[in-house]
Amino acid sequence: MGYCASDDIAASISLVNTIQLTDDEGRNVINSARVNAAISAADEIINGYMRGRYTVPLSPAPGLIVGISVDISIFKLYERRFATELPQSIQTRYDNAIKLLREIQAGTVVLDIEIPATEVVGHYVGNKTPSDRLWSKDVLNAF
Repeated sequence: MGYCASDDIAASISLVNTIQLTDDEGRNVINSARVNAAISAADEIINGYMRGRYTVPLSPAPGLIVGISVDISIFKLYERRFATELPQSIQTRYDNAIKLLREIQAGTVVLDIEIPATEVVGHYVGNKTPSDRLWSKDVLNAF
């Protein structure tokens, strides 16, 4: 399940634009498979940035992540149709989404989700013995 749904995308761009971006066959309907592919691509980008800071996939997805997913998904839809002539507003939305992901990754922006505590179990192992010492305790105490 994606961080956003096709309804979220429909709320951000018009039905006509969505049809134009996905209908390669000329049926005048939205191709759901292409919308879902764009959402999946957006999820992979988001998970790539969130991995290491949060357990992915984020569930439930915070609203901030849903918005980022919508912006990246729309960018991916435009990119597949207009690879060299992307509208500036779409490029700006994408750039802002990536910038926000970087800030989340760096910890500048923190998501309102619980981070599971990780237990660090380990022990210190050294490879030195008392016979490896250059200076004895008596010599060191003399200073």
